[in-house]
Amino acid sequence: QVQLVESGGGLVQAGGSLRLSCAGSGRTFSSYAMGWFRQAPGKEREFVAAITWSGNYTSYADSVKGRFTISRDNAKNTMYLQMNSLKPEDTAVYYCNASPTTATIQSVPWAWGQGTQVTVSS
Repeated sequence: QVQLVESGGGLVQAGGSLRLSCAGSGRTFSSYAMGWFRQAPGKEREFVAAITWSGNYTSYADSVKGRFTISRDNAKNTMYLQMNSLKPEDTAVYYCNASPTTATIQSVPWAWGQGTQVTVSS
């Protein structure tokens, strides 16, 4: 089993930056792909970014491409989401998840974190 815990959310002004972290435990961290999703009030959860177990391949939603960077440090059992040039529409609860591959990141989630709130003020 995989357990995930997010941290790093908060309140930031538009144009600012935040870095989210997702700590994994319970299964060899380097054995699974990981992803970030977000859910804004009244909206469905949406994909943000994904990364392979090795960190060699990443993918992003068009809405965050060029502004967000996903990365992982397998030695620290932690994945990150660096968010720059934040916009009010990035306001949401951000969740991390684990899956066998990046191709299954949306269809076969092994686990979800509890979420961390990101609020971007205009």
